[in-house]
Order: sequence, then structure tokens, then C-alpha cells
Amino acid sequence: MIEQPSFPAFEERIGYHFQDASLLQEALTHSSYANEHQGKDYERLEFLGDAVLEMVSSAYLFERYPSLREGELSKERAALVCENALAFCAKELRISEEMFLGRGEEAGGGRKRASIIADMMEAVIGAIYLDGGIEAARNHIERFILTKPKSDDQFHDYKSALQELVQEKQGVSLHYELCKEEGPEHEKVFTTAVCLNGRKIGEGEGRSKKESEQRAAYQAVTAIQNGTVCI
Repeated sequence: MIEQPSFPAFEERIGYHFQDASLLQEALTHSSYANEHQGKDYERLEFLGDAVLEMVSSAYLFERYPSLREGELSKERAALVCENALAFCAKELRISEEMFLGRGEEAGGGRKRASIIADMMEAVIGAIYLDGGIEAARNHIERFILTKPKSDDQFHDYKSALQELVQEKQGVSLHYELCKEEGPEHEKVFTTAVCLNGRKIGEGEGRSKKESEQRAAYQAVTAIQNGTVCI
């Protein structure tokens, strides 16, 4: 059976102390490890965390951007909670250091795999929700996921990733274009499109021009990796 460890350092990093540490342990346990030790894995908590994340992020964007239409809100939410975004936030919390992986998954580089890291981020959200309720989960999501994009430095990784993807192709040109600017001076919302050879491949909303550019880069990288945009 899987032992019952404690996670004081990780709980300190996420700013939440679990009443039931077994929930956090489950959230950090990959199926490969669970199969080897006859325990639970993170997948059910990931399912729950995904739903909580969608609800909280939807409410957050609905309140923050009263002028955005449904389609624009959906695009914004997709950028905030895509695999790349979650993996980046998870890396900041050093979730990979806490993972329980089976021998084969460990040897295969699973500790660095973005899909696993992002899934465990959602599983941790599910665990917090079960342990502390919706407000505890909301506080965690807003602190570590929804407000992270305000920092240009934290988005630099995604803009760089987009630039690297484009540089792999010859004869392509990437540029950002401000599409519109709405709202009163103290609450402006900017919309920026990122274009590849004149073709829009991503669009983002933000409270500053730079933030909207960063969100546009999020959209573009996700679209390229999902195969919905070809370069």
C-alpha cells in the first residue's frame, strides 16, 4: 500500500493546509505509481478539478470583462486554462517535485511532461475543493492561475514558445496588431491579434496592450499545438 506522507513544504507554497492529507497525496499520484502500490491515482480528482476550474474561471472573466461577448469570453478562458498555462503555473509551484510516478514513467521523463503536470494541477484543485470547499478552491485558482497573466515576465515563456515555433519555418512573419480599445480610461480593455503572414492565429483581451499581446500568444500556441492552426 502507498504510505501516508505529509507535504508541509508544498502546502506552504500553495498557501493551503489540508485537513485530509490523503486527498493531496491522491492528487499527486500518477496511475503508474498507483498500479505498482495498489493505491488511488489523480484521475478522478483531475476530473473534478477541471470542472471547478472551468466554473471559477468563467465567473472570474464574466465579472472582470462585462463588455465581452460569449465567444470572446470562451476564447479568454481557453487561453487561461489551456495545458501550457496550467503546466507553467504548476512548474512555478514545483508540483513535479512532489509527484509519485511509477518506475517506467519516471524513466520515460514523466516528471517533465507538460500533460501530466497540468493534469496534476487540476487534481490539486479538486483536492482543495473537497477538503476546503469552493472558496478555498477559488482563492487558489485566482491566486495561482487567473492572476498570473498580469505579469509580462510570466508570459514571456509563451511568447518565446510562439516565436520558436514560427522560426522553425522559412519565410514566415509574425506580428501583433491592436484591434480595438474599449471602456473608460481607468478600465480599458484592449484586444490584440497575433498574425502569421497576415493571417490571424490568436487573439487576446487584456487591461493593457502588453497583457492582450501575451494572451494572444497563449491562444496561438495552443491552436498550433492542437492542430487547429498550421504554420
